[in-house]
Amino acid sequence: MPEPTNIAHYVAPVETETISVDAVRIADKPSNLWRDAWQDLRRRPLFWIASVLALLFLVAAIVPQVFAQFDPTKCDLMFSNEGPAAGHPLGYNFQGCDIYSRVIWGARTSLAVGVIATTLSAVIGLIMGAIAGFYGGWLDSLLSRIGDIFFAIPYILAAIVVMTVLHDYRNVWTLALAIGGFAWASTARVVRAEILRVKQADYVMASKALGLGKFRILLRHVMPNAIAPLLVVATLGLASAIVAEATLSFLGVGLGSDVVSWGNDISGAQAALQIAPMALIYPSIALTFAVLAFVTLGELIRDALDPKARALR
Repeated sequence: MPEPTNIAHYVAPVETETISVDAVRIADKPSNLWRDAWQDLRRRPLFWIASVLALLFLVAAIVPQVFAQFDPTKCDLMFSNEGPAAGHPLGYNFQGCDIYSRVIWGARTSLAVGVIATTLSAVIGLIMGAIAGFYGGWLDSLLSRIGDIFFAIPYILAAIVVMTVLHDYRNVWTLALAIGGFAWASTARVVRAEILRVKQADYVMASKALGLGKFRILLRHVMPNAIAPLLVVATLGLASAIVAEATLSFLGVGLGSDVVSWGNDISGAQAALQIAPMALIYPSIALTFAVLAFVTLGELIRDALDPKARALR
């Protein structure tokens, strides 16, 4: 039987459009932790509210004379506990001082103590945590035990002891050193944990293979990539330091009574609380909003730097 010569074959049409599954978009900027965090923060209204509020307090601390034209230390007993008047929107306290001017100028003292104490705590915590986490061994054990000792001491109690001993040197620097010198242990723990994570990265292993020294690797590759948690801790620590200053001044072991600060004003307003409560309420409100602004910023930054937290929103 002869075989057929013309057999029709079905050929599937060839798609001219190519589907690029794994194609890389070269034009797009590469993503990183900080860019993703900023993209997340800029979409959150609470971040802008807290940032503006914190910026206002910082500006008031740097240039208080822009917001208050009267001398906060110029008092007149003729106006003791008087209500609001022209140029004095918040009235006067028990000593006849302008409450509004003292609230504005008090931001300088409280934020100065907070910034200095937080900077000191962050520097000590970064050094101790980075060395302990990167080098490990007996050095890690020694520094960790030193951190545990400081962590077990409440820094408020330690600051009370220091300020009592240094009663003749009660100023912003002494108080900031008393707070920051005992508050670094928690920062060191956070930094150490992050250093332990980062030093296992491939680029650290590659740096070791290229022959770079340990200290150079720590400074150039490990610490810059482990700095994100420190930013969060420092922002939250600033709020804690402001509260610590107000607490110590309120207890009478912080700054001298002649220094304008929120803690001193709250403490001094106790004598006339029943007849003039606003002298205590106004600096308390300023303290509350300042602490709330920095705490909110710290919480938002922490969430923005956490990929898991971003994915849940």
